[in-house]
Amino acid sequence: MALRGRQAANSSKRRAPHDNQDLDMTRSNIEFISEGVALRGWLYAPRGTHAGPHPAIVMAHGFSAVKEQYLDRYAEVFAAAGFAVLVYDHRNFGDSDGTPRQEVDPVLQRRGYRDAITYLCSRDDIAHERIGIWGTSYSGGHVIEVAALDRRVRCVVSQVPQISGYASALRRTRADLVPAALARFEADRLARFRGEPPAMLPAVSADPAVACAMGGADSCKFFTDTAPFAPNWRNEVTLRSAELARENEPGIHIARISPTPLLMIVADRDLLTATDLCLAAYAQALEPKQLLMIPGGHFTPYLEHFETTSQAAQDWFAQHLKP
Repeated sequence: MALRGRQAANSSKRRAPHDNQDLDMTRSNIEFISEGVALRGWLYAPRGTHAGPHPAIVMAHGFSAVKEQYLDRYAEVFAAAGFAVLVYDHRNFGDSDGTPRQEVDPVLQRRGYRDAITYLCSRDDIAHERIGIWGTSYSGGHVIEVAALDRRVRCVVSQVPQISGYASALRRTRADLVPAALARFEADRLARFRGEPPAMLPAVSADPAVACAMGGADSCKFFTDTAPFAPNWRNEVTLRSAELARENEPGIHIARISPTPLLMIVADRDLLTATDLCLAAYAQALEPKQLLMIPGGHFTPYLEHFETTSQAAQDWFAQHLKP
């Protein structure tokens, strides 16, 4: 079943941070180990009328992003509805450990999700049989694969997901420029083998002539606008991150998610994780599934359509994770 998102009020301003004392929840700092590295984040826990053990949701951000870039807003919505919510930074980013810094490794990031689930399963205040996962953009692809392979996941929300690294690369890089890009990857591998530092690439750029990981004015605006309240974000990734992104193919797993319920949220003018690739992947998913289409580009779920996307995700989790 497909739903059409309602146009929400455009609110690009960030509200002042708070300590959750005015909300029916608590937020504590946590860390857990994934592949020998400490990943750090927040655990939101409902209080008041919500008795534990709580159903839980695991959340992480997309390519190069950190948890302060609006994930706290989503977590507050979910926690207010009675869920425990684990929000963390991927390895090599933000508050989490790991080197090389600013390297986006999709395999290790997916393992981070699975280790986050294990961490929740070690806690007495969590309902171990009622854990869902939420991902957006690059991590929207991660949760597709994790939900397909890890049956501890009982519900999944994939927002504007990365479906195919290869198909995306074909659209972003002109064919005549591909040999030079591959040569850069090979040169970087040789340099790193010799012990030299990794080559770096801007995550975004205001100059369309500058090569960067996420091209486009909307990408640049989103990240530069969030930088003041996300000081851990850095406008760079390793060049190898782009090579690994080109090899990342989470969409091939989508038919294996069933019978785990899948909600996919897709923007109808998404140029970063192309709308048609998302819809084609959704068509391959088996029931139970639901599609929410929202108007606009890749970054509108966090701002213009925050109320619509957060409420849809909350309802999906409530439908499938609560008794």
